[in-house]
Amino acid sequence: MQTRALGNTGIEVSRLCLGTMTFGEQNSEADAHEQLDRAVAFGVNFIDTAEMYPVPPNAETQGRTETYIGRWLKARGSRDDVIIASKVSGPGLDYLRGGSRLTRKQIHSAIDTSLSRLQTDYLDLYQLHWPDRKTNFFGRLGYTHDEDEDATALEESLAALKELVEAGKVRAIGLSNETPWGVMQALRLAERLDLPRIVSVQNPYNLLNRSFEVGLAEIAHREDVGLLAYSPLGFGVLSGKYLDGARPANARLTLFEHFQRYTTPLAEEATRAYVELAREHDLDPAQMALAFVNSRSFLTSNIIGATTMEQLEDNLESESLKLEQSVLDGIEAIHQRCPNPCP
Repeated sequence: MQTRALGNTGIEVSRLCLGTMTFGEQNSEADAHEQLDRAVAFGVNFIDTAEMYPVPPNAETQGRTETYIGRWLKARGSRDDVIIASKVSGPGLDYLRGGSRLTRKQIHSAIDTSLSRLQTDYLDLYQLHWPDRKTNFFGRLGYTHDEDEDATALEESLAALKELVEAGKVRAIGLSNETPWGVMQALRLAERLDLPRIVSVQNPYNLLNRSFEVGLAEIAHREDVGLLAYSPLGFGVLSGKYLDGARPANARLTLFEHFQRYTTPLAEEATRAYVELAREHDLDPAQMALAFVNSRSFLTSNIIGATTMEQLEDNLESESLKLEQSVLDGIEAIHQRCPNPCP
């Protein structure tokens, strides 16, 4: 398993990270522990979670994912062998702390609750899950300036994270679902106000959504703020299993029909082309899609997720797959015909 530096922290994380947002909804606690054991045995040392997980988020299950991971950590006694990342929720969850925001008070409350559920004294990486301001994320395009008078200033959120670092509760901080402006503003504030420097940005990145390349990729290289790529298979769409309207039993888009981001007609057209390209080269479509993400120079870690052990094994095997130039050329040709159908 290859490792890559997490910014300037001195922390080395595996190129594949185990995503856990299905733990507590599509996966039982026993399933979760089996996945964690297998991933670690394979060489994965990086585990990503969030206080709002599992997904879809709701008040009844919120926090269950961290609880499952915490029990696994206690049972295995392996805390120092793994890198644990979690996230504090941005605005919009009315059931969380009376309405989630990224205020100093809420960040302190969130970290203490997450640490308790995870049964650990510290997190290696703590991330702002999405911005407190109104901007482009979760697939929104066409930026329109809409000031939110209740938005928490990024300066306040970063100052609160500094307090967590100084208290030893957090080793490093990062952003998620951020824009180029947001990343650069966080870096400017850190330099000007002696605040912690962000070391990563967790955004969607896959063959159907390469928008990270437009502005954030250069920032990742020049500022040492690497990508933690989520949804590398576009909710599993890039495996090809949903083509022609197929809805396999217990699959995410079968269970949760409101997840429409990667199921538009244009997405289906692009997906079909990528699946056919993979099969022309005797490749598994999902492994090809993951290997493409793995190969990006601005990547710190690729967050894989699975609901079955078979899926997890296939995802893990992508780590050793190096795509031939002919495959990469084919991917670029499809991308030119159908660029970013699912922003």
